[in-house]
Amino acid sequence: MSNKHKNVFDKLQSDANIDPKDIYKVADSVKNADFSDEKTVRKLVRHLSKMANKPVSKEKEDKIVKSITSNKVPMDMNSLNQLFKK
Repeated sequence: MSNKHKNVFDKLQSDANIDPKDIYKVADSVKNADFSDEKTVRKLVRHLSKMANKPVSKEKEDKIVKSITSNKVPMDMNSLNQLFKK
């Protein structure tokens, strides 16, 4: 694993208390998912929220789902953080 990836996983583990193994399980379960399907994306957002023990308001969930299904997901960490903080 590259140092960059290790840092991301370390941050997730410290900030959200999510085990990297759980992240790999989720990633593996959605690698063939249709991210243009709102139902699929909404289910994933709820699952990740539950894993991180971080409630997501309906409004925030809607924004996240809309961003993902319309393929407008930022690719840098700062922009992603801003999306989730809104």
